[in-house]
Amino acid sequence: MEKPLAPAATRAAADPPLSDRFVGIGCALLAIAIWGGWIVSTRHAVHGHLPPATVGWLRFIVPATVLAPAWIRVGLWPKSGLVPFVLCFFGAGGIFFLVVANAMRFVPAADVGPLLPGTMPLIVAAISVLFLRERLGRLRALGFLCIAFGVLTLGGRGLLFPEDGAWRGHLLLLSGAAMWAGYTLAFRRTGMKATEIVGLVGLWSTLILTPYGLPGVIDAVSSGYGTEVLVQLLIQGLLSGVVALVAFGIAIERLGSSRAAAFTGLVPALAALIAVPVLGEHPDAAAMIGVAATGVGVALASGAFGAPRASR
Repeated sequence: MEKPLAPAATRAAADPPLSDRFVGIGCALLAIAIWGGWIVSTRHAVHGHLPPATVGWLRFIVPATVLAPAWIRVGLWPKSGLVPFVLCFFGAGGIFFLVVANAMRFVPAADVGPLLPGTMPLIVAAISVLFLRERLGRLRALGFLCIAFGVLTLGGRGLLFPEDGAWRGHLLLLSGAAMWAGYTLAFRRTGMKATEIVGLVGLWSTLILTPYGLPGVIDAVSSGYGTEVLVQLLIQGLLSGVVALVAFGIAIERLGSSRAAAFTGLVPALAALIAVPVLGEHPDAAAMIGVAATGVGVALASGAFGAPRASR
């Protein structure tokens, strides 16, 4: 009778190979770099001349078109893994975008990073531990605690001293974080490639948003805001809608759900840095502490910078 693997050997088998870890790290960093700029861009758009549904249409029309060869191979919906795909759609598709974009109408950009990409890895970790029986280990658990501390430091002031109606935005952002966590956990269970998932999510999101979003595009171009539409098409559609989602999907494939999710804890720090030249906002001491804590937490929680574990 074959002996069961020892705990150390089981953990070693769960660790991705070194080459996969480096590829996963690179893809995760590319995705969070794009998402850091996406926060500033989206809030600027929904407070400008483009309503949320229009910005969402610009985001999803590009992956639906560019990745058409991928989703055509699959069909209009996957033949297997339909439930995980539906979770992916709700967690990264048009409905998710409308939730987040409408939240940005009530809260400043500084609140978005901590409450959306900052909170998401904590939700993924909690689900992984409570329901998927994943063992984090001491260093990774400490990393998630650091991320939580960084999130509270970066976003605590907005929660303690909210502007009028800001609680609506906070609630929507937390809902968006839970939806995104569902996408992260369901991604690998679809049995599909990253390009297929992103393309199919883009297709259905475009179909849903076209009646509400396309008229806004036509009105904006007719009113002389064609340049703004093109900028959003590049940032929302190509970079955030295709490059970032595919890169993050590869990171999930190579690193696993909770490790890949941990990298999104860097987005609040990156968004704060981008806000300096773009918005003229300079982080204070509390923000700098939050940035440092989040960065350390990501390094520990990702499990990507330690040597692969082997049997002792």
